[in-house]
Amino acid sequence: MQAAPIVLMKQRRREMIPIEKIRVINSRTRDETQFSLNVQSIEAVGQIKDIRVNDKFLAREGVYELICGEGRLIAQKRLGRTHIRAEIVTCTRKQAYLESLVENLARSKAGTMEFARELKRLHDEGWTLEQIGRIACRNADYMRQFIRLVEKGEDRLIQGVELGVFPISFAILVAQSDDAGIQNVLMDAFDQGVVNCDNFAKARQIINARRKRKGGPGAKSQYTISHLTSDIADATQAKDSYVREAQGKERGLFTLLDGFATLFGDLELMRLLKSEGLDRLPELTGTYTTKAVS
Repeated sequence: MQAAPIVLMKQRRREMIPIEKIRVINSRTRDETQFSLNVQSIEAVGQIKDIRVNDKFLAREGVYELICGEGRLIAQKRLGRTHIRAEIVTCTRKQAYLESLVENLARSKAGTMEFARELKRLHDEGWTLEQIGRIACRNADYMRQFIRLVEKGEDRLIQGVELGVFPISFAILVAQSDDAGIQNVLMDAFDQGVVNCDNFAKARQIINARRKRKGGPGAKSQYTISHLTSDIADATQAKDSYVREAQGKERGLFTLLDGFATLFGDLELMRLLKSEGLDRLPELTGTYTTKAVS
């Protein structure tokens, strides 16, 4: 998309135009509670910012096409107004549509499904991930993850994000699994506090390990949150056992090293060992802290 030319304020066209002659080309959903407050504000203090419309097809189709300001337009309709103040520009339909998408993206809260859908729509219009990232102040990989969630279209994931059950960052992680059964297990696990974004990678590792042990696609559909909880407990127990074993061996090693240090600190013993050619300490791999030997 080419950058819109900069037009001085005094050179811009502003008119009161009939609301009935405006067609919305890119509608978006909005929070009704917040929108009702916006309507009250417009009724109390008036419309502060103009809407923006395209008149390129006015002569042929008899309507202006709305570029941005749908909320203000709807508010004026609810207030029973017949005309609205607008800035009028002339551009191609594609240019108008892309400007509308960018406007929606700027107004959408980052990390929401609305934001993700606007990213997807820009991508569908031919924008590269890098171009979208510059608009959204994110890198291309971040854009790819958001768009992937919309493209895969998992209803429960999208609904969960929109209802605030889990963050979109978690939904993106879940969407990376192609198995619907595993996705449901992970979402249930999040609901129960078993899995979150921090331990997600470990949970996936545990699931994959079980599937490899059980083998075959049939094991996938039988996997439940009970299995996941049990597997996490087993993995935690195994890790604790490994840590205890390692600590025990470490204590034994340091006891041995301290014993050597004590023995090699005995001058009479050292003279005897030297006479037998045994006065050199064993060479060990790694870094160990023992008492200094004189």
